[in-house]
Amino acid sequence: MYDNPAGPIEKFSWGRFQIKGVIHAEDGQGAGKDICILRGEVLPWKTRKGHRLKPKMVEIVLDQGVSTLVIGNGVYGRVKVLKKTKKKLEDGGIKTLIIEKTPDACAIYNRLVSEGEFPAFLAHGTC
Repeated sequence: MYDNPAGPIEKFSWGRFQIKGVIHAEDGQGAGKDICILRGEVLPWKTRKGHRLKPKMVEIVLDQGVSTLVIGNGVYGRVKVLKKTKKKLEDGGIKTLIIEKTPDACAIYNRLVSEGEFPAFLAHGTC
């Protein structure tokens, strides 16, 4: 689905990310199938449940000095970001919010990093 050896997200396929040589997958490897990248560190994104992204589910990126957030809303784009969630992000200092299907979000995150930016990344690795 996504392959870029230059990384930092090197590969993405259903339920599986390879980031800086480390696998994060739905079978329990690394941070799992739902991830957060914050200041270059890959963390599990355990608050994401269901297909509606609620305000509480994005708190991990707030108050972190991040102004750009890239959200991968699933392989098929099934995770919907609620208006109140977008408002919470805006109120929390996120100036640029990018929401794309996860393979496209991986590419955008990598491009921003290569341009010297430090975005946060939240991504759902399946549906």
